[in-house]
Amino acid sequence: MSVPPSAVTLNEANEFLKEHPEVQFVDLLIADMNGVVRGKRIERASLHKVYAKGINLPASIFALDINGSTVESTGLGLDIGDADRVCFPIPNTLSNEPWQKRPTAQLLMTMHELDGAPFFADPREVLRQVVEKFDALGLTICAAFEIEFYLIDQENVNGRPQPPRSPLSGKRPQSTQVYLIDDLDEYADCLQDILEAAKEQGIPADAIVKESAPAQFEVNLHHVPDAIKACDHALLLKRLIKNIAYDHEMDTTFMAKPYPGQAGNGLHVHISLIDKKTGKNIFASEDPLQNTALRHAIGGVLETLPASMAFLCPNVNSYRRFGAQFYVPNAPSWGLDNRTVALRVPTGSADAIRLEHRVAGADANPYLMMAAILAGVHHGLTRQIDPGEPIEGNSYEQLEQSLPNNLRDALRELDDSEVLNQYIDPKYIDIFVACKEAELQEFETTISDLEYNWYLHTV
Repeated sequence: MSVPPSAVTLNEANEFLKEHPEVQFVDLLIADMNGVVRGKRIERASLHKVYAKGINLPASIFALDINGSTVESTGLGLDIGDADRVCFPIPNTLSNEPWQKRPTAQLLMTMHELDGAPFFADPREVLRQVVEKFDALGLTICAAFEIEFYLIDQENVNGRPQPPRSPLSGKRPQSTQVYLIDDLDEYADCLQDILEAAKEQGIPADAIVKESAPAQFEVNLHHVPDAIKACDHALLLKRLIKNIAYDHEMDTTFMAKPYPGQAGNGLHVHISLIDKKTGKNIFASEDPLQNTALRHAIGGVLETLPASMAFLCPNVNSYRRFGAQFYVPNAPSWGLDNRTVALRVPTGSADAIRLEHRVAGADANPYLMMAAILAGVHHGLTRQIDPGEPIEGNSYEQLEQSLPNNLRDALRELDDSEVLNQYIDPKYIDIFVACKEAELQEFETTISDLEYNWYLHTV
């Protein structure tokens, strides 16, 4: 049984409040299945109580659909009387919220059973159980995310997003212009505030890149030797970006495919494994093709990729992002320095050899995404799975689409996967599938505008 971090970290609250006498409120944050941040806001004086005794939230917070409604078929709602569990602070996540007009701090939480054991349906706990398997191998996971997003206008056009007017020129961007520095200048104040706010919150965001669509950008996070902490950073960065943009009278979206005909928003992750005894990256090699550990890790991820798709691409809209012209792979594949494959191995430095997983959308929950990928890595290492030969050149011309290309098929693959059910609690997979099937049913029973345009007066 895990001991909640209450008395051990009580000094953290004391030191923070002493250093920040201006803070009036603290937001207590916990991420649901969809990566949506929920929680409570408390007054400053209540923070010590939170560290000592935690706060209560209903277990059904992890059975919410994308609209925030409880999916009763999960069994976490009325079946258990919508009962509470207790949430405790995550050490070293207490920080200021730079965007707030009234001085406010934030603190990440994780849910526990009333007896102190971790609550199985918390996505952070789902990941922790997979990470433990690497601890048993004497390996530390080093990880970093790259997050893509669009800045969008606060006013939609007929319910659809549009790029915001540039604060510099007053014009709406129209061109793609990937990596264009001038486009960074157009929104420089907002983007710089994002990096500065990230620094203030201890989030290691070290670069912003202009991506290949109007007002689309990517933030690069620096790697950390803690897979769970890397996911914390990704989660908090998304919240920070939304709030900083709003302060600049813009909205943001991490929707996988907000614009037809434009690039979608991806969530790439870089992963390497460090031997705890030697401190060396076990993927490091002058010739990555001859590194057995690297090949086995790749083999496991590729084998489990179809079953992982529901975690990597968890929404109906997620599958609109795929296409060769947008560098989104649709088949299990790998290669060296090849951006057309699912698993890219950057080879710039022998010591920095790593996996870059390029399939997930920015709408994925980072904890569940990481859990699925690491399950594949561990499976490959322990079963010594060979990945086959790497792809050279354009993978889209060499491989047919074979990954699930819709949410229903992805959920079936996940539900039927013997391997992922060994790494992720089958009870949690049941809850996830139930929530997503409920969303899918609502989507499929909704009559779209396109259907009316096609059929209302035609048939």
